[in-house]
Amino acid sequence: MSLFTTTYDVIVVGGGHAGSEAAAASANMGARTLLITMNLQNIAQMSCNPAMGGIAKGQIVREIDALGGYSAIVTDKTAIQFKMLNKSKGPAMWSPRAQSDRMQFAECWRTLLEKTENLDFYQDSVNGLIFDGETIVGVKTNLGLEIKAKTVIVTAGTFLNGLIHIGEKTFGGGRAGEGASTGITEDLVEKGFESGRMKTGTPPRVDGRSLDYSKMTEQPGDENPEKFSYLPITKTLSEQRSCYLTYTNQTTHDLLKEGFDRSPMFNGRIKSTGPRYCPSVEDKINRFAEKERHQIFVEPEGWNTVEIYVNGFSTSLPEDIQDKAIRSIPGFENVKFFRYGYAIEYDYFPPTQLKHSLETKLINNLFFAGQINGTTGYEEAAAQGLMAGVNAALKTQNKEPFILKRSEAYIGVLIDDLITKGTEEPYRMFTSRAEYRTLLRQDNADLRLTPKSYKLGLASEERMKRVEAKKEKTELLIEYLKNLSVTKEDINPILTSKNLSPINQSMKLYKIAARPQLVFNDFLSIEKLNNFIYTNNIDKEIIEQVEIHLKYSGYIEKEKNNADKLNRLENVPIPSNFDYTKVKSLSYEAREKLTKIKPTSISQASRISGVSPSDVSVLLVYMGR
Repeated sequence: MSLFTTTYDVIVVGGGHAGSEAAAASANMGARTLLITMNLQNIAQMSCNPAMGGIAKGQIVREIDALGGYSAIVTDKTAIQFKMLNKSKGPAMWSPRAQSDRMQFAECWRTLLEKTENLDFYQDSVNGLIFDGETIVGVKTNLGLEIKAKTVIVTAGTFLNGLIHIGEKTFGGGRAGEGASTGITEDLVEKGFESGRMKTGTPPRVDGRSLDYSKMTEQPGDENPEKFSYLPITKTLSEQRSCYLTYTNQTTHDLLKEGFDRSPMFNGRIKSTGPRYCPSVEDKINRFAEKERHQIFVEPEGWNTVEIYVNGFSTSLPEDIQDKAIRSIPGFENVKFFRYGYAIEYDYFPPTQLKHSLETKLINNLFFAGQINGTTGYEEAAAQGLMAGVNAALKTQNKEPFILKRSEAYIGVLIDDLITKGTEEPYRMFTSRAEYRTLLRQDNADLRLTPKSYKLGLASEERMKRVEAKKEKTELLIEYLKNLSVTKEDINPILTSKNLSPINQSMKLYKIAARPQLVFNDFLSIEKLNNFIYTNNIDKEIIEQVEIHLKYSGYIEKEKNNADKLNRLENVPIPSNFDYTKVKSLSYEAREKLTKIKPTSISQASRISGVSPSDVSVLLVYMGR
């Protein structure tokens, strides 16, 4: 098979987190796929922190896994620490997070991709796109090759016209030690796309042997660590590496301020917007001047390396300022740098130019995924890559696109937010962005999404069987609890140990277990229950599902009803060529926004900033005609 004569079903441009998931998804869907990346050694590189998951991001990784993606499997296989965040809150807020071995992570991803059927690789830089009218038909590379494709997914990360800043020094690049990508933005702008610039930053990497950990607070992983993937091929960690916590101080802040006049953030050289929720250290001390200190997390980069990632010290200040300021932080007095922090500016395309499938509105068969859409974070990128890969493959098979609703997945919230509201700063997922977060928990991503993915042919039969078994056993245990009567002799010792009122007569355990002060483990002293659990091989995962049902079934039912009401609006379609100027009752702002975004349903229209409830009522009446 020659690159000169083959027409691929899908070409994926870029081998980061979005590109890797996109290539895996389209190939596993049966599409003949080519992954083109500037350096095959850097596939799925963790460009910033060596960690996956976190608040809302952990839910996304679980969703990717439930759909048949690879991110969770790779994370489990290369993890050095695991934590379930927010365990003190309700289960809707529980968020898994893992530190990874950076080198193993990239190696594991490449190994998995090389074992994927239908997937070819090519190392080169794409510097142009080939169009036939309003349809993309291939890509042009730096070496002058023209490679044909039915669909193209651009996942260029921070490489599109990337510009690196350290103090007063500026040079082209997409990442430290790697060149920028040019040509793609220019081709797209010529086709009528609107582009913009965004900025992100990264902290210094330092030599762990030069740090004094006795001056820091140890941050170990969970005592009983869990894992990300629902599949049994990955195991929980038997040993873990600790992170450490220290703080900046007033001396640190004063030393950092000495470099403000040479900071590209403050002297006007960086004009683009950086991530609001992951600001640089100079931005933090400027914006939050009243704060006397800021957290610094000291994160190991792997099992066997001494390299340390200084989380919380992202900066583009000059090297001498970075050097002086970091030495004032407890434990860093004798630090040796591996490399200095830097900021990077890059092109992105406002995502209101996309359909829900992540296909562009202007060009047929062209998909965008990852930071090109204005997001930040490996998890957000990987989720978009997976969805773009699935939808590109479906497009080549002349099938309907695969769209997830806001009530079905955080991935649905992410994509709907991007294409409906757009973003003018790097977008990051939070639990607060999801109005149905009690439904979208990390523990039930497989129950929500694997049946959908299995129908597509992406999730394996093994995944589907595990989900069916989990559902059956959960229902079996719930039914047993509803029918199991417990005597006062069985239950009162448990209730009095918790300072709860004892019962006077036998009751169904289901009713007692719903009390918020009690946990399921409290009832394992009841012999009948214990025997049932043992006989039916009910594991910890099933018990967790049942416990959540017992405590939160009222809230879950309420959210389901609210979601159903909204989904009824999803079923009121708006024609793609609808002329909003004809609807004189709409406000001027609503007409302008609706014409630009072209929502596909009344529900999507209702979420556009500037479209009021009265505008939605007008549209409902109009569509009803």
